[in-house]
Amino acid sequence: MSLTPQDLQRSAEHWFARIYPNVDTVLLDMDGTLLDLHFDNHFWLEHLPKRWAEQTGISIERAHRELKDAYDVLQGKLEWYCLDYWTERLQLPITELKREIVQRIAMRADVPAFLTALKQSGRRVVLVTNAHPDSLSLKLERTPLKHYIDELISSHEFGYTKEQQELWHALQARLGFDKSRTLFVDDSLSVLRSAHRYGIAHLLAVANPDSQQAVRTIDEFPAIVDYAPLTALITPQR
Repeated sequence: MSLTPQDLQRSAEHWFARIYPNVDTVLLDMDGTLLDLHFDNHFWLEHLPKRWAEQTGISIERAHRELKDAYDVLQGKLEWYCLDYWTERLQLPITELKREIVQRIAMRADVPAFLTALKQSGRRVVLVTNAHPDSLSLKLERTPLKHYIDELISSHEFGYTKEQQELWHALQARLGFDKSRTLFVDDSLSVLRSAHRYGIAHLLAVANPDSQQAVRTIDEFPAIVDYAPLTALITPQR
């Protein structure tokens, strides 16, 4: 019998209670982990194809098809996340187009309390995102994320993505974290696999990154749909 997301959530809570006392550093993804992935999915899968079809005069169906093919080829590579790349390739002002739908940018409702608890517990909290710096800046304009985070890092600073081992070596050189005492939370399984290969000891997946899509069943890593039970397990620093 397959486990339900609720079963996996309970399992993740037990896992978190066991490992958290041994964690000094918490590395957090942004989109889909702290922020609702709906904004990004809507932009890349709906809004951008619409604007590109308008720009080029092709059908919306063709725009969807050609952009999907382009995304698939670049999945996991820096270009996939690079707004400069897409601006040049499509001859469209990507950052400005994102601003057309900024009302869709939202922090997960369970995140502020979770981040507050992490800070009050004395852990080092670092955001590590593949998002382009312009995309990160836009998210910081629209949410209070920066008030909860000790350091904000875009993988573009290093020229590698979290899917690549070079990124983890560069992060280690900058942050000096102990891999055996680090928790990393992300909604991307390919990114979590990369972190696992590098040796990050504690890995947690988010099973519901997009509020408009179904919850995923994940059994490869501990996985949550709600941070609140984890927040309740975090005690303030004495």
